[in-house]
Amino acid sequence: MKRPSKRFLSLLLLILLIGYATALLGIGWAMRQPPEKFGRVMKHVPWPAFLVMPFETMWTNARAGILHPGDPAPDFQLPTVDHKQQVQLSTLRGKPVVLVFGSYT
Repeated sequence: MKRPSKRFLSLLLLILLIGYATALLGIGWAMRQPPEKFGRVMKHVPWPAFLVMPFETMWTNARAGILHPGDPAPDFQLPTVDHKQQVQLSTLRGKPVVLVFGSYT
């Protein structure tokens, strides 16, 4: 049985490293997209990738944000619970506001 040459193994390793780096860049890009687009990308990621890629670290870095304690909250608009109106944060300046993030499902 013939052994693979060093050149062949080096080329194979280079191809694997380029593929891994490309996958990391692609997943990193997807993590910075809106949830719908991120979900569409992630549904195509094969499960073995979760064993070899640092998803938790990448997610933490991608979603770290730029706000610090004491910074004013960015303005945003959300629908009311009954979806009949929109509430904009800037219209509530000077009033106490509580934001609750989470899932109740």
